[in-house]
Amino acid sequence: MFQRLKQIPFTVPSHASSPAYRRSEVSTRSLDEGSLVGGSEPTSPTGKRPSVEIPGAYALGSIDPSLYKISDEDDDYDIPRDHLGRIWFAVEYELETEKLLVTLIKAKNLPSRALGSDNGCDPFVRIYLMPDERRYLQSKFRKKTCNPKFEESYVFQVSHRAIEDRILKLTVFDVDRHKRHNVIGHALYPLRDHACESNERLVIWRDLEREVSESTTNNGELLVSLCYNNHLERLTVGVFEGKFLKSIQTAGNLDSYVKVCLMIQNKVVKTKKSEVAKKTACPTFNESFTFKLPLASIDTASISVSAMQYVSGHKDKIIGRIVVGSFMFARGKELDHWNEMVANQREQVAHWHVLT
Repeated sequence: MFQRLKQIPFTVPSHASSPAYRRSEVSTRSLDEGSLVGGSEPTSPTGKRPSVEIPGAYALGSIDPSLYKISDEDDDYDIPRDHLGRIWFAVEYELETEKLLVTLIKAKNLPSRALGSDNGCDPFVRIYLMPDERRYLQSKFRKKTCNPKFEESYVFQVSHRAIEDRILKLTVFDVDRHKRHNVIGHALYPLRDHACESNERLVIWRDLEREVSESTTNNGELLVSLCYNNHLERLTVGVFEGKFLKSIQTAGNLDSYVKVCLMIQNKVVKTKKSEVAKKTACPTFNESFTFKLPLASIDTASISVSAMQYVSGHKDKIIGRIVVGSFMFARGKELDHWNEMVANQREQVAHWHVLT
């Protein structure tokens, strides 16, 4: 009734003996045939769901270190004065799936908390896709080493249209004995410098810096003032002039205006607009806008100032914007401007800001 099945012997070639497992092919195959396909969320090699902090971005988990090994010659370099360390990472952009693949490889010569020791550092790395600095992906901790090896890979979902306006930022932290996260330094990689259409994987190194400039583009500048009256609980935003505004839709001079939004916890509370300045890339506005802002909301508030291009018969285009606010919503010069306003209440504080 049942036919006896004939057994057919077979063998599975080992990973090392198969020539098909070259570095580039393994990298591509693991992403094309793995858990990224079909929109399902990936799992780590242990079967646990990885931590996700950015919608559309996630950690792939650990990788085979031999596929990303860097020559030991790269470890030998002349260490400059006040050196904060060097970090190696790899970048690849998949044009068809619009995925940015980032491999965090290793760091070298990080500063040690103990003088003369090479193990007085407990580092980890946070990876940002600027200009969004409030969300990030984070590496695992490495203990008691100034030369950590990470061998971790991450994915960001970013469209080809937006990729050139993004900057990859890696920030290295040290966890001290009191569990405080102290910033060692930053490394930037503007993605406009990456050949995104080639689908090639590029290994990059950067020396860490204490301060970095994170502006992706320069679409002009605005002179903006802030003044807060704590007795009246009133915030006054002044927009005086602009210079070198970049035309988005038409060639030559442009018609522009400014839109000012008061935001509480990232929610728009009130929006006001200036008059249109016509046919000039260096407009003069000289307008002030007042907003009711309770003192209790000062730490959760921010001001978004957008330069807009007006084109008759068409939808207005945004030239660029700045966000001035508390530490929760602003960084760099924009945060300093806000803090200066809070420290000098009822005084007008004015600064130029670059539109991005």
